Amino acid sequence: MIFREVEDRDLIQKARRGDVDAFNVLVSRWERRVFTYLVRLVGDREDALDLAQETFLKAYRGLARLDDIERFPQWLFRIAHNQAMSELRKGRLPLSDEDDLEAAHARTAPAAPKAPGAETSLIVRQVLDALPPEQREAVVLKVHEGFKFEEIAEITACPVSTVKSRVYAGLEAMRRHLEPQGVKAGGN
Repeated sequence: MIFREVEDRDLIQKARRGDVDAFNVLVSRWERRVFTYLVRLVGDREDALDLAQETFLKAYRGLARLDDIERFPQWLFRIAHNQAMSELRKGRLPLSDEDDLEAAHARTAPAAPKAPGAETSLIVRQVLDALPPEQREAVVLKVHEGFKFEEIAEITACPVSTVKSRVYAGLEAMRRHLEPQGVKAGGN
């Protein structure tokens, strides 16, 4: 992990000096995580792909303004967060919290399982999608992306206490709806 951080740091410095290939390596390292985060946030692969492309374009243009190279992941995810929230506010992307958790629970009624792992993933995804967007994002950043509470606060521009509240409330809501299905909220 330390070596990767050193490599990212070197790539960022090269990219700041105009080395497009160095930035392309950064993109290849981070694009999957950013894309996955955006898919989980907006619920649509095509929209997430567009948002990811915009995120990396803005990151490239703004790389000189990155104050602390060590904070690159948080900075990059903050750009992705801003892109998604901007599109959601403009009404260009559907908000998946129109479904409430009860509707998600109804959609995940037990059926004859063919592939338990895939079915469990689908159930978890549906319940996650039904969370309010702020809770969904906090849970995704904490559980799926592995950010610390302080880092999530930086990404979402809200207090750490609010982040903790959103994560815990989201996980509790998921637990309430997943346990009757025989799925544990902390795992896939």
